[in-house]
Amino acid sequence: MLEIDIITIFPGMLDGFIHESMLKRAAEKGIAVLRTVNLRDFTQDVHRSTDDRPYGGGPGMVMKAQPLFDAVEHLKRDSSRVILMTPQGRQMQQSVAEAYAQPGHLIVICGHYEGVDERVRTALVDDELSIGDYVLTNGVLAAGVFVDAVVRLLPGVLGGEGATEQESFADGLLEHPHYTRPIEFRGMKVPKVLASGDHKAIAEWRRQKSIERTQERRPDLLKNKNF
Repeated sequence: MLEIDIITIFPGMLDGFIHESMLKRAAEKGIAVLRTVNLRDFTQDVHRSTDDRPYGGGPGMVMKAQPLFDAVEHLKRDSSRVILMTPQGRQMQQSVAEAYAQPGHLIVICGHYEGVDERVRTALVDDELSIGDYVLTNGVLAAGVFVDAVVRLLPGVLGGEGATEQESFADGLLEHPHYTRPIEFRGMKVPKVLASGDHKAIAEWRRQKSIERTQERRPDLLKNKNF
């Protein structure tokens, strides 16, 4: 089982997300346990403050060390991994999701405002992740993306055996085109090979289309690869 605790000051933004669709099924099957943790529950002042002005001046606010230290120390076990969602982290890739898609315990910290006190990074965090080179209002959406990418890879979540093996990025390529019924729609026909029943020819067609699509849309993925 994989357990994930998500620390945020906006737990309501995730409550619906983790109780719907695939994440809900993963919880119902006992494959994953997903919990939101309200950082304000670990504050020590009457205003439940989680942020303060930055030393040295400048705009914005910085998340305080004390609530985050107390929250992580309350949740942490010997085997826990602590992840900070931040634009400064290493970029989220399929390989990262695969590495985390295994039994264990993850604590995900959602960054907010101008970021977290640097002492949180240096003393608490095991990994820093970014979902792209852009800035969001807070780290909740990034945490949701990370959790979704990881949990869907856990065995038994999607149902079909091998359901994730032919997806985009699974083998370093974008996925091939897909079609379903009817065989002709508004004059556009499904490629004959897909209805031929020739599984070898279908596999070859899909592989070729994956390479072509990757070359067209993400040529950077083909660097140092020979097809």
